[in-house]
Amino acid sequence: MPRPIWSGSIGFGLVTVPVKLYSAVERKTVRFHQLSAKTHHRVSQKRVDSQTDKEVSYEDIVKGYEIAPDQYVILEPGDLEALAPQKTKTIEIEDFVELSEIDPILYDQSYYLAPGAGGAKPYRLLLEAMRDTGKVAIARVVIRSKEQLVAVRPVREVLVMETMLFNDEVRVPEQLDEIPDTAEVKTTKRELDVAKQLVESLSGSFQAEKYRDTYREQVLELINRKAEGKEIAIEPAPAKHASAPDLMSALKASVEEAKKRNATKPKAKPKVKIEPKAKTKPKVKTEPKTKPKAQATTTGRTHKPAPASRKRVPAG
Repeated sequence: MPRPIWSGSIGFGLVTVPVKLYSAVERKTVRFHQLSAKTHHRVSQKRVDSQTDKEVSYEDIVKGYEIAPDQYVILEPGDLEALAPQKTKTIEIEDFVELSEIDPILYDQSYYLAPGAGGAKPYRLLLEAMRDTGKVAIARVVIRSKEQLVAVRPVREVLVMETMLFNDEVRVPEQLDEIPDTAEVKTTKRELDVAKQLVESLSGSFQAEKYRDTYREQVLELINRKAEGKEIAIEPAPAKHASAPDLMSALKASVEEAKKRNATKPKAKPKVKIEPKAKTKPKVKTEPKTKPKAQATTTGRTHKPAPASRKRVPAG
């Protein structure tokens, strides 16, 4: 059971929604420790003075901002404490915007927001209001003494909070010298048509479970085999595709390769929509009508049974 890493509330106008914050991701990175190659003992890191090589205790370390080579502005702990944002324990909503207006490059870290004690109804109210209007909340919150810009959005039946970068933290692509001017590079209609055909041949619905971290799986398999004392066989690298002579040939070859790959994929069975059966009255099983059999007499002859007499009902 995951534990909340923060608890507070969402400020929604005059409405307060108690919430708990949970991490929405679990990194699967394979982590290694640094060991001495001779003794296999853990290697520890120490803080040392770059000039004297003497170890510096944590209490004797101050913060310095470099304004020129080897020139620093020293900041004391009290200097930063005076500027620290006030810890309000509230996710203050400032605006509601369209999700399509937010560039995904601004997203940083994902969290789940769960309702706190007594917050189930206002939590549900906010979730359904944003889902029905298609809006995303932009808010500010202080976590670990740092003010964060966040986006809160409904995902299925839970609110997801995304910490965001500020606009001036994102580099503009115009800073890249390698990006050519659109006037310098021209493409033909034929090349564009073949490129679109390649895109269409590789198109499909996004399935997150389809993509796996194959490198991490191979590393863990290697570790397990070495732990069991098995020999490690290094497989040769796969052969590289021969480069096409020109762009059009490369596009056509890619289209053909995509067609072959799609042909080998198992076709998904079409979903059959089952219509509900109409209610019918149960059929009553009736016995077939048969004529009464003639009864045998002691003389061996048979006689037909007398017809049933009809009762007369007196008139009036």
